[in-house]
Amino acid sequence: MTNHDVELLAIGAGPANLALAVALEELGADGLAERSLLIERGPTVEWQRGLLLPWTKSQVAFAKDLVTLRNPRSKFTFLNYLRSVGRLDDFINMGSFTPYRVEVSGYLQWVSESLRKVQLRLGCDCTSVEPVRDSAGSLTGWLTRIADGTTISSRYLVIGAGRDAYVPPELSHLPAHRLIHSTRYRSRIATLDKDQQYRIAVIGAAQSAAEMFRATQHDLPNSDVSWVMRSIGLRAYDTNKFTNELYYPSYIDKFFEALPEGKKQILQEMHLTNYSGVESDLLQELYTILYLDRLSGVERRRLVPMTDITGARTDGDDIVLELTDRKTGAVHELRRDLVFLGTGFVREMPRLIRGLGAAIGLDRIEVNRQYRLDLGEPSDAACYLQGVNEATHGIADSLLSVLGNRAADIAQDVLAHRAGKRVNGVHRPAAERRTAVPVSADGAVPA
Repeated sequence: MTNHDVELLAIGAGPANLALAVALEELGADGLAERSLLIERGPTVEWQRGLLLPWTKSQVAFAKDLVTLRNPRSKFTFLNYLRSVGRLDDFINMGSFTPYRVEVSGYLQWVSESLRKVQLRLGCDCTSVEPVRDSAGSLTGWLTRIADGTTISSRYLVIGAGRDAYVPPELSHLPAHRLIHSTRYRSRIATLDKDQQYRIAVIGAAQSAAEMFRATQHDLPNSDVSWVMRSIGLRAYDTNKFTNELYYPSYIDKFFEALPEGKKQILQEMHLTNYSGVESDLLQELYTILYLDRLSGVERRRLVPMTDITGARTDGDDIVLELTDRKTGAVHELRRDLVFLGTGFVREMPRLIRGLGAAIGLDRIEVNRQYRLDLGEPSDAACYLQGVNEATHGIADSLLSVLGNRAADIAQDVLAHRAGKRVNGVHRPAAERRTAVPVSADGAVPA
């Protein structure tokens, strides 16, 4: 078994950890960037690889890239990427603030290839992380296990691997090859016969479900598609400029300082800005698709609103969904070949983080303003969590909007910790306030 020794290990080469890699290189840390490693389980660096479809767009302005809000003069900006690939004039001429998803993905790959100090390894699937203790029992670092049997030792650990895909419990016992979560749509759809007349159920009422429903028109044009949702219908995201101010990096401090009741209200009222909604242009396109189906007299696609899935089973080659009408209470069965899940992600902390918390002996996951995990004891090691702190840092935590500033927060905190300024030990300066979340809790603020 091979062990690699680095100073900082970042798990996941998504936007969050790529932004951190950029910050480490630009902040001129004394040798830290050269001793940092970024690992990614996929064979390539891609953004939202499961729904990386040609027509899908980012819902965030191009300037909210990995670095612009922190350092507009950086060579790692999205605009510099466009210039380097010869597409800057064309993008400006498009007159859109929001790039296509494939452009954002290409930008991330370009950034990963442009790193000169931080190392990147692809195809590294992390299976677990364990705390390392010295003979006196003090926590001194981390041992990360990779699926191929190798291990990586580090003093600093940054987990930015995203949340776990959510499969509704009513469907979790069904054969895995009949369920296609949005995170795997593109890879799974490539294995299907495009001309086959599949019977498909799409589950969910938000953006990922909408994109899969829209994609079936091209990917599986002969299929019969029922779109099942609990809501009364589809709703547009709330994207007005007033609520968008709550996505500013500067709003993180205000949210972090808010009382629990205030946090709860903010998250509830901001829900439709990021969840349970669909982008307005896509809504219009979906309605047009359904209208033209009706006009042709061949209705292969339909919405089934206000409906609960109250049971599911297999019957021969069929997946049988038990549907309950929320208006009337009537129950009927829907027989399908495939079920597409636009059901989002598990709201509790990812398994990797929960497992690490249990291994340390924590009964609560507690992070400070700088996203550092409270280890409950003085330590020369530190661990940071990215993209899972909505309950403490606000609704923008999992989005591109705050990446550059958050990366700087983490990088500067690592440098301070590295310089011997103990901020995770017994003495906790007022500036290092923390907010706790139970290890197994969901994203809601505890009552």
